Parts: sequence; structure tokens; C-alpha cells
Amino acid sequence: MRTLEPIFEAIKKSAFRIQKAITDEDTDYSSQSNQSGDIQLKLDIISDLIIAEEFSYLPLVKSIASEEKEEEDILNPDGELCIAYDPLDGSSLIDVDLSVGSIFGIYDGEWDAKKMIAAVYVVYGPRMEMVTAYKNNVRHYIYRHERFKELKQIEIGQKGKLNAPGGTQQFWPTHHKKLIDGLFAEGYRLRYSGGMVPDLHQILLKGGGLFSYPSTADKPYGKLRKLFEVFPFAYIYEIAGGEAIDEKGGRLLDLPCSDPHDTTPCFFGSKYEINRMKEIYGVQN
Repeated sequence: MRTLEPIFEAIKKSAFRIQKAITDEDTDYSSQSNQSGDIQLKLDIISDLIIAEEFSYLPLVKSIASEEKEEEDILNPDGELCIAYDPLDGSSLIDVDLSVGSIFGIYDGEWDAKKMIAAVYVVYGPRMEMVTAYKNNVRHYIYRHERFKELKQIEIGQKGKLNAPGGTQQFWPTHHKKLIDGLFAEGYRLRYSGGMVPDLHQILLKGGGLFSYPSTADKPYGKLRKLFEVFPFAYIYEIAGGEAIDEKGGRLLDLPCSDPHDTTPCFFGSKYEINRMKEIYGVQN
């Protein structure tokens, strides 16, 4: 039976090297932009190279696709797995010393959410942590004494208390503002750093809530990328007992992806908050 342990070990090695780079390297911007038009930090480029190098040693890996690259890279034509990753999500937060992360989606042979077999993210903050979703379990690890030690399995609650709304508020549609204001009126707490990894990590570990990035007037197709960000977190949230949907109420993991940099509006959360979203958006359960 095929094991993903070499993949997880490569991610751990990458994480250790990226954490060291965050500590030791400068946070200046480079002169380059990625495919989405974002100006890259030097750390974005370094992190991308680190991950690509670690995966290049594994015959199991057929191809990789990075948020920082225009197209996929074929590593081993006879390999079995395709791995999409965002090497340093939220990197613009580094210069103010907030948590950032890396996201990985592991696909069986092709770039299709239905072919996802595992997802991983790493948080670089006051301490380095990792969460894996594989074989119907979501596991939480912390880096201590030069290794990742498992802490617990993660299950999201039926109803949470955190609200992390993305997008510029002046561009929100009216119904989205109604959703967000309604949750605050129920006593939800604002937890939004501008980093997808730390915000979704906090909702998972603190018992639930809602992370939302709707279609907006300036980004009608959403901002977050399916392969590198949306699909991996949708996989994690569903296995943890939560839900992950688009603005029409459909599962994010049922969405097609015709280009590595396709984006989509997305909502991640506990069942209660997702049902509230469906109600206010007027979509069917």
C-alpha cells in the first residue's frame, strides 16, 4: 500500500528551513510579481525554492504547482502524486511579526479536487505547528526539540464564536454585510489577521466559527486560489466535521478547476454558521 510518509517528511523538512529563513532572512520585496500580480517578497521566492527542492528528491511526486509559479513543474513523469502549495501564505504580515503559513494539497495523479487524498498546512508563529488531514483524521502537531510531536486530533464544533470576514468591506454585497453584522449581533468575536492560515487555524482550534471571502465588486470571482488554498482547507474542514462551500451553497470540493490560478468565493466554518450563510444568501441546503 502506498504511504504518504515521504511527502509528510518533505513538508516537515521544508517547514524547518522556511522557519529558519523567516528568522534569518530580510523581509524586503523583490522586483518580481507572481501570476496573480502580487509583488513577491524575497521570502516568497526562497520558500518556493525550498519546497520545490524537497519534493524534487521524491520519485513519488509527478508534478508540483506553486502559487508563485505560472504553470506546473513536472518532476517525475512516472510519479503518482501532484502537489499544489502556497509556500508562504500571508507573507506581507511578516514585517509586523504576525503568523504566516504554508499550505499543501496532495492530489492523486491530476489537478482535481475529487482526487485530493491529503492536505497539510504549517503555521509559523510564536511556535511552529502543523495540521494534517489524511485517512479521515485531522491531526495537530507542534515542533518541539527538533521534531514535530502530535498533540491531538481536531474536531470542529457544531457552532463557534469567531468571525473572520475577508475582502474590503466597501466592496461587500449587501447580503454579505447582513450575514457578518448578524453574527456580530449574536456575540461573535472578530478574528481576522489578513492571513488565511492563522485565521482558519484559530477557528479550527477554538471550537468553530466562520471564515468568509465572498465575491466582491473589486473581485467578483473571489481572491483565494482553488488549488493552493481553497481545496486543501475545504478538505481539512470537512474531515474535521465542518463545512466548506461557495456562495451558491455548493461544496468547494465539487468545483472544477481549469487553471492552476483559478479563484472562487469561499466560506469555511461550523455547521451553524454555514447554515446561517445559506439562509441569508438564499441558497438551498
